[in-house]
Amino acid sequence: MDYLWFTKKCFEQKIDIIMRLHSFNITNFKIDGGTMFGVVPKAIWSRKYPSDENNLCNCAIRTLLIEEGDKKILIDTGYGDKQNEKFFSHVHLNGGEGLVEGLANRGVKPEEITDVIITHMHTDHCGGCVIKDGKSGEYKLLFENANHWVSREHWEWAINPNFREADAFLKENIMPIYESGKLKYATENTVISESIKIKIFNGHTLGQIVPYIKYKDKTIIFCADQFPSLAHIPVKYMAAFDVYPMEMLKEKMSIIEDALNNNYILFFQHDAYVECASLQMTEKGIKEKETFTIADL
Repeated sequence: MDYLWFTKKCFEQKIDIIMRLHSFNITNFKIDGGTMFGVVPKAIWSRKYPSDENNLCNCAIRTLLIEEGDKKILIDTGYGDKQNEKFFSHVHLNGGEGLVEGLANRGVKPEEITDVIITHMHTDHCGGCVIKDGKSGEYKLLFENANHWVSREHWEWAINPNFREADAFLKENIMPIYESGKLKYATENTVISESIKIKIFNGHTLGQIVPYIKYKDKTIIFCADQFPSLAHIPVKYMAAFDVYPMEMLKEKMSIIEDALNNNYILFFQHDAYVECASLQMTEKGIKEKETFTIADL
């Protein structure tokens, strides 16, 4: 069983709302270890995260499905499958349940999704939102009834891509969302669900959304690319493609101190080996306290 149950009293309507939280891995992909850990030497980062003989690290693309009342909310959607063979030859997809298949395994159809939170519009986070019709060849939304949430800052950033990130922002992943009329702008004051608080960070890419999800007395941080893996907890371990490294450094320190002081849980979207962790202060600094899965909660 991979979901959490809790009952939250809705005083205005005098009813009980059942919340279910599902986690599943859409797919794994492989990425160069130097890209994942930037200036940190392989001799050091390889103690924390393995790589193969080609220096490739196998990484997950996890999503969270939140069912709360009449809402079914999905956070990020992976690569999708509409790109050509040459494109996928560079990312080495392997394992995982698949997006539609993972939802089906939890009794949910794409048309039932009410909201998609896109942390940012890099290909591995938003590609699954848009599919290519096999007959017409036209692009359309997989989640046709869902509002698709992205920060306005990031949307403007994605449709006017800078030279460094341009390859990560694909027109076919982005414009069909706008053209569908289902694009919604999220701010830190936007209420998508009573259990979700949105925060926005700029170090990895301008306007990235990081959802904080409330479950009873716990808060789960969907880390996205702020902390791709447990191995990125040391704040100096940053990916080479973070656009603003010094901003990222400050943001990581803020998040990790917040998580430590408030006993928040970190949810790692890209760690193929560890899904969640709590933190503790040690003689050598902030380290993981326990590692576990959403199902363990």
